[in-house]
Amino acid sequence: MAVAHHVVAAGHPQTAAAAEAILRDGGNAFDAAVAAMATACVVEPVLASLGGGGFVLACPANGRPRVYDFFVNTPLQCLPQADLDFHPVLADFGTQAQEFHIGRGRIATPGFVAGAFALQRELGRMPMRDLLSPAVNLAKQGHRVTQFQAYLFKVVKPIFLSTPECAAIFASANANTNASGECELVSEGELLRQESLGDFLEILALEGEALFYRGEVAAAVQRDHVNGGQLSRADLERYTVRSREPLKLKVAGVQVLTNPPPSAGGTLCAFGLSLLDAATLHAMGADDVHHQLAIADILQATHEARIEAIAGDRAADRAADPNASMSGVLDPALLSRYRHEVMGRLHARRGTTHISIIDAAGNLASVTVSNGEGSGYVVPGTGIVMNNMLGEADLNPGGFQRWVPGQRMTSMMMPSAVRWADGTQVACGSGGSNRIRSALLQVLLRMVVHRNTPQAAVLAPRLHLEDGLLSVEGGFDIERIAPLLAAWPRHHLWESRNLFFGGAHTVRSGPNACDGIGDPRRAGVFVRIPA
Repeated sequence: MAVAHHVVAAGHPQTAAAAEAILRDGGNAFDAAVAAMATACVVEPVLASLGGGGFVLACPANGRPRVYDFFVNTPLQCLPQADLDFHPVLADFGTQAQEFHIGRGRIATPGFVAGAFALQRELGRMPMRDLLSPAVNLAKQGHRVTQFQAYLFKVVKPIFLSTPECAAIFASANANTNASGECELVSEGELLRQESLGDFLEILALEGEALFYRGEVAAAVQRDHVNGGQLSRADLERYTVRSREPLKLKVAGVQVLTNPPPSAGGTLCAFGLSLLDAATLHAMGADDVHHQLAIADILQATHEARIEAIAGDRAADRAADPNASMSGVLDPALLSRYRHEVMGRLHARRGTTHISIIDAAGNLASVTVSNGEGSGYVVPGTGIVMNNMLGEADLNPGGFQRWVPGQRMTSMMMPSAVRWADGTQVACGSGGSNRIRSALLQVLLRMVVHRNTPQAAVLAPRLHLEDGLLSVEGGFDIERIAPLLAAWPRHHLWESRNLFFGGAHTVRSGPNACDGIGDPRRAGVFVRIPA
């Protein structure tokens, strides 16, 4: 008999609380997902916005699973760079600074609003007015900025102060400037009100998505198109949500579902999982150094698969590392699908948050959304900060303005689910740019192969490997993993758990389990609600 609880994990207490309120009022997991998505736009504004996009893996208790792809499109017209409004800014991550490009000319066609309405219309049972109510109230009444959100504001400070309109929303009310004469953004504990966004959400609930794609927002976008933008009314009017079959595979006899092409993350994770010898890994134990060697080898394999696909080369059989004690080769079908359905699309990787929900009836929603870093452009009168998905220099290696017009962009985001034969299921996903694939691969392995609880799987320290550099999260016994460090002499040891390694907010529900965890790396929260 199933445990009669709903479970929610998210990146902010208020995001989780919005889902909880809807579930307590009789909504299902998909209603709760819409409410949480909208609330994240209010309380996690660096990571989520109505001006961005994302994905929902929806698994109805009595229906076929599907992925709602409402990620961003490239604009229908690719204008000369000289005609565009965009400029570089440096985001300070503490350990490094990275250059991004913002402005009207870096905005891709947003799908967030269309995705929320599609999910509510097809799988929800409560009116949109009720689902957006928590977000409306928080936007108008304000909410206290958390420590994690305050940190994110510091990282993206140049972006959110880049225009008077954006600064007017997010600048601190406590002090106009700092000692250097610079304006400061809201800080931890400060009340952040977004009244224009609250008003817009309230009207959106009444008038529907046409307000965004054919009404007020579309009109503003068309006006501002002549001031250095390339997003037009036609882009918004032609935008459609795509319903896709999830990518499915079996790991140790357990079904894993994840985000299919044209997104990259799920396919790359599937590459890694297809290399597994689950029985051998299980016999090793999750903390055995040979297990960690195997993980590093798998992460290297996914990196090589991506490089091979980029180069257009045929995948060569890859000999197993004798120290890793695993067998298998890159799945040629997965590699072919990656090459033909993912490559050639513009990638977007940053500014991401995740929500996992399973209701007491067994409906599952795994949601990942992103706004890039934000463009600094606020749609007049709405409080909506639009995305800057066209603005990462490392995503445009051949130079800006070389993308294919009117095409869905690809992403590392991979909202996922796991299903056992006894009816137990898990919803999980992560933020973290390129580290999403490595974070979720390790979390999935621990839950599926080693039968860890979500808590143990998420809290375990992680590895990430890219371009020959092995990043080792704090928490490993350094003496025990000495062979791993010797095998990868180019490595970086982190002192503690860190948001660099993702934020895998995870829930589990079934006949004998009803638990979960909000990943503390990204200030996650978990809520269990009696049905």
